[in-house]
Amino acid sequence: MHFHQVHEFIFFEHIDGSYFYHQGESTLSDFEAVFTPAMETHDFVLNPRPKSWYIVQFMPERLNDPALLEFIERLKTGLHLTFSPDIQQKIHTLLAWMLSEFNDNPKSKTCKQLFNHLITMVCEYGKSGLSKQQKPLSVSSSFKKLTPVINKLKTAEGINLSLEQAAELCHLSPSYFSRVFKKHFRVAYSDYLIQHKLYNAARLLGQSTVSVTDIAYDLGFSSPSYFIKQFKYHFKITPHQYRQQLLD
Repeated sequence: MHFHQVHEFIFFEHIDGSYFYHQGESTLSDFEAVFTPAMETHDFVLNPRPKSWYIVQFMPERLNDPALLEFIERLKTGLHLTFSPDIQQKIHTLLAWMLSEFNDNPKSKTCKQLFNHLITMVCEYGKSGLSKQQKPLSVSSSFKKLTPVINKLKTAEGINLSLEQAAELCHLSPSYFSRVFKKHFRVAYSDYLIQHKLYNAARLLGQSTVSVTDIAYDLGFSSPSYFIKQFKYHFKITPHQYRQQLLD
């Protein structure tokens, strides 16, 4: 599980796997879409077959556009959306046009209009892919017990939250907290914390000029070499290479 500081749509062309989010677990199929609001934890488990998709990320404030205000309420929580074949084709044609326009001039008036049209189409025509019998994960009593630590991890103070501190925050014993956390996040808390730090590192590499050494120590890694080793293990690329790719 992880989260972003931006809203995120993923429009799949070819996909086979599952989407885990606050509404539960959904099985993904070709030409569907998922939406995850900023700071909401989510994850994917994908099967080994050819995959392709479009990712559209934007700041939450983008929905303050008068043309999009009516959709703010619907986009407050994660969504798994399905579309009719006709709408599927229109959305993916629009996405290809958006990508071309964005590459030419991301601040153009046309790019803004295409984005607004995309959000409107998705919100008006998208239907929930969640089973009616499925209860949202967010209403699970055991998941609710983790709310304090989930909220804490979304702040700068949560980056080095130990297992004992996390358990105490939730008023649970460390052993019980560990079991509940792994049940819902599908990884041990210690492994999740490393992933959480690495996603923050990737954000800092892309949005700042802070050195790799400073990022390593700021995020609580024991040494820059250990940070680089973990980053390469998870992202299959070094922090320096990751930053260079973004610059290129």
